[in-house]
Amino acid sequence: MVTKIIGLIIGVLVLCIGAYYLEKEKKDPESRKIYTVVTVAGAAVTILCAVLLFA
Repeated sequence: MVTKIIGLIIGVLVLCIGAYYLEKEKKDPESRKIYTVVTVAGAAVTILCAVLLFA
């Protein structure tokens, strides 16, 4: 259970950081690709850990 909570926290942090830098670097197409992948990965980890935690 502790690992799921830690994974959830890390996923939320990666999601927020990715979204922040995606908005900050929205003019650079190369950065948009990278930060979009980071944001989607953070969202996936968050969703996975939330489902495992509450299931």
